[in-house]
Parts: sequence; C-alpha cells; structure tokens
Amino acid sequence: MSERDYERIFEEALQRELNRRRFLRQAGVGVAGLSAMSLLAACGDDNGIGGGEKKEAKQITGGKVGGTLAFSNWPLYIDVNDDTKAHPTLDAFEKEYKAKVKYTEEINDNTEFFGKVRQQYARGDSGGRDLHVVTDWLCARMDRLGYVQKFDKSQMPNAVKNIEDAVASPDFDPKREVSMPWQSGQVGIVYRSDETGGDLTSVNDLFDPKFKGKVTFLSEMRDSVGTVLLGDGKKPEDADLDTALEAVEKIEKAAKDGQIRAFTGNEFTRQLLKGDSFAALGWSGDSVQLQVDNPRIKFAAPEEGYMVFTDSMQIPVGAPNAATAQKMIDFVYQPEIQAQITAYVNYVPPVKGVKEILEKEDPEIVENKLIFPELSLAHNFATLSPEEERDLDSAFQRAIGA
Repeated sequence: MSERDYERIFEEALQRELNRRRFLRQAGVGVAGLSAMSLLAACGDDNGIGGGEKKEAKQITGGKVGGTLAFSNWPLYIDVNDDTKAHPTLDAFEKEYKAKVKYTEEINDNTEFFGKVRQQYARGDSGGRDLHVVTDWLCARMDRLGYVQKFDKSQMPNAVKNIEDAVASPDFDPKREVSMPWQSGQVGIVYRSDETGGDLTSVNDLFDPKFKGKVTFLSEMRDSVGTVLLGDGKKPEDADLDTALEAVEKIEKAAKDGQIRAFTGNEFTRQLLKGDSFAALGWSGDSVQLQVDNPRIKFAAPEEGYMVFTDSMQIPVGAPNAATAQKMIDFVYQPEIQAQITAYVNYVPPVKGVKEILEKEDPEIVENKLIFPELSLAHNFATLSPEEERDLDSAFQRAIGA
C-alpha cells in the first residue's frame, strides 16, 4: 500500500462518524469508581521559563457577547454529530448567543503550541484567538508570564456552581481565576495486539528489544518522564531533579539506541494506524477513538501506576472577543452540554452531574474506566522550582532531539 493510501485511510478514520455509545456497549469494560478523582487536579505549578515576578493578569470587564469566537483546541476533543460531522455543542452555543465559532484543531503538543504563540502573546496579541486549551502546567506558565486574562466569575454562574471539587483548586490557580478545566485523562500504553504477540501491562514492556524501532513516547515531558519513573518503582510526585534526570537519561539512551522511533503529540495515533509503531505512550481518550476504527488497538493502564493530567481553557491577552469566550466556558459547564462532550471524547469530565445524566441515558457509559476511572494507581508530577523545571525541560528536549 502506498504512502498516499495510508494518508487517505488515516484521514478517513479521523473524519468517520464514531458512535461512541455503540463502541462502549461492545467493549465490555468493567465497572469503575471515581473515589480518587482528586488526583486529576494535576497541580504542576510550573513557573515557566526562568524566575522573575509573576505578572498580574488583566481582568476581563464588559464586552458584547456575540460576533466571532476563535477557539483553539486539540484534535478530536469535542463532540461531533455522526451524520453531519457538525459539532452539536458549538452549534447550540451559536444558536443561543448569535455567535459564529471558528473552531481550530491546532494544538498537538503543549511545548510546540507555546513556541508558536509565545512571541504573539508576549506583545499582547492573541493571534486572533479568543480561547485556547492547554494542560494545567502550561496554564501556570501562561499565567506567570501575563499571557492570559482573569475571568469575571460573575458572568460564569454555571462554572462557579458546577466545577468538580477535585479540579477546582490547583496550586497555581486556587480560585480558577485564569483557567477552567476542559477534560482530564490518563497516560497509558496504547498498542497493536496483532503485532505485539500479547498484552502489554507495564511501561517496561516498551523497552523490550523485540519492539525496537516500533515504539513511540510522548513529547510531553511530564507524561513520559513520570511514566518511566513509575516503571522504575519511583513516585513522580516525590521525585527531585536528580531522580527525574535519571529517567530522562533512560529515555535518551532508548532513543539513541533506536528503541524509541519518535516522540509525539497526538500523531501517535497516526503511527499506530499506519503500523509504523506497535506500541506507544498515549492518552486515554484517543485510544478509544482508535479502537473504533481498529479493534486490535488496545489501551492499558500500566500495572505500576499511570500519570494523570487536566487540560484547561484560558482566554489569552488581546483576545478580540473575551466576553464571548467567557460565555463559551460557562456554556460547557452546564451538565447537559458537558455530558454530550464526554460521551464523545471519552475523557474525565470536570462538571458535576455529568455521571448522573449519562447513567440515565446509557448506563454502560459510566462503566467505562477511561471516563470514570479507578484512580488508586494515578499519579501527578512533582512541583519543582523554576530553575529545576528549566533544567529538566532542557535535558528532556536534548534527549528527544528537539
């Protein structure tokens, strides 16, 4: 099969209507609880690049709701109508607020996105964006550098009332004044069972020489380094700089030896579908989307534990329609709206009442461990000083050849 054929099949897979509920009925996933959801808070007080005083965020005041809303997000991270391929949530928002949403799936990796927007944001120019979604550690950096605006919470009653307690007070934004969670999820092993010759259960399986050149890791430092630490029997939340650097060295050696073929963002899905890789570190929701198109692709939470993350919405400085962006955030904090997003993307919702709604509509959905996980083995990454973060980030970027 030619490269063009592979690309065509992949693009069709991304656009194909994915009936998540039908898949969940067929998947036979087990019952799971949400007793330890607090671990999804993903504190990660990343003070950014270098030290210096934190810049005070500009307060959003007034502004007309409507016009055009430019919303930047990750691929396959919002609900899609199976028949029309429209986004029901965005359509409903447009109808209610008479606003046109320009929705762009431009975020593939936090570091890559930060590099793309940094100069614009530094001069107070959002690049036309009104809303972006990045992982909480980058939310912290954006806030410290003065790149985002402070919400007027009086205009966000749903968000104030319905945010899950577990993700309501991260250490970098304890009152959620500059960030509001979009979804949370897990980092695990995504693999081709038809190629691996059996199930993978540990991150250490990715270092098996029989998979040399067929393994990818994530370009998200905390996800890859934290997972390797767990495989070595160390807790990422307790790791100091030297311990974390040991994990970086292990990753670097595997990359130089050819064990790891690439470090990816969302494109790990492309490599698995094409057969370029047999096993990957990947994100939980993406794995479900892959399984709909290829049931031989499986997701496993490593037996030694797994990393969790929260991605959050922010309004950048210079956003042309900050008031409309603020209304969009509040809009998706209605349990009914959030439930339709969650049922499609298969990540952990940050909104109270979603589980109860989904339970009534289709009880099998709440049995999905990727949406309502058992988090006894979940871990966050350690909070390091700005200098330690800089040293660790630099070492990791060297390790992955960035």
